[in-house]
Amino acid sequence: MGGRARRLGWAAWVLGPLGLVGLLGSVVWLGSTYRSVTVSSSGMTPTYAIGDRVFIERVDGDEVRRGDVVLYSLPGRYRGQPVVQRVVGLGGERVAHEGGASGPTLVNGRALAEPYVKDGVANGGPPYDVRVPRGRLFLMGDHRANSNDNRYFADDHGGSVPFDAVDGRVVDGVARPVAVAVGGLAGLGVALTGLGCGIAAATERRRAAHLRMAGWAIPQ
Repeated sequence: MGGRARRLGWAAWVLGPLGLVGLLGSVVWLGSTYRSVTVSSSGMTPTYAIGDRVFIERVDGDEVRRGDVVLYSLPGRYRGQPVVQRVVGLGGERVAHEGGASGPTLVNGRALAEPYVKDGVANGGPPYDVRVPRGRLFLMGDHRANSNDNRYFADDHGGSVPFDAVDGRVVDGVARPVAVAVGGLAGLGVALTGLGCGIAAATERRRAAHLRMAGWAIPQ
C-alpha cells in the first residue's frame, strides 16, 4: 500500500504542475495574441456586416500586407474609436483613382484586383492620388460608396495611417486559437488528473496509518 501511495504522489506532483502550465500558457497566449470585436458600421460590407464579431490577431503594422483587414485607432479620427478597414496601399506606393465608380483602384499605375468590394464597385467616393509615406498604410472599406475611410482625410499624410495605429489583423479562420484553447482544456484535464492522484495518495496514506494503528501488516 505504501508503494501505491508513493506512485500516486509522484503522479500528482508531475501531472498537476504540468497541466497547470499547459492551461495557464494557453490562457496567457490567447489573451495576449487574440481579441474579438463587433463590427459597428456598414463600411466593410459585404465582407463584414454590422453586428458581426471578428477575431483580431495582434500584430504590428509592418507585418500586414495588402488585402489584409486590420483594426486600427487614431486620435482625431472616428472619436478615437477603433475601426476595421482593408489595406490597399503600402509605404512607398502610389494609390490613385480619378473619380467615378466604374474604374479600378490603381496602385503604382496598375489596376488592383478587388473581388471583395460591394457590387464590384471599387470606388464611388472622392478622387484621390496618394503617395503613401514609408511606415504608413492606406486603407479603405469594402463598401466604397459608403465608407468614411482614408480617402476623406487627405490633409493628414494623404489620409494614410501609421504602423503604430494598427491594433491587429482580422483572421477569418479560427483553427489556431481553437487548437490552443483545446490544448488548454487538455491541460486542465491533466491538472485535474494530478489532483485526483494527490487525493488518492492522501487516502492511501490515511488507510495505511489506520492499519498500522490496528496492528495490521502493511502490504507494499
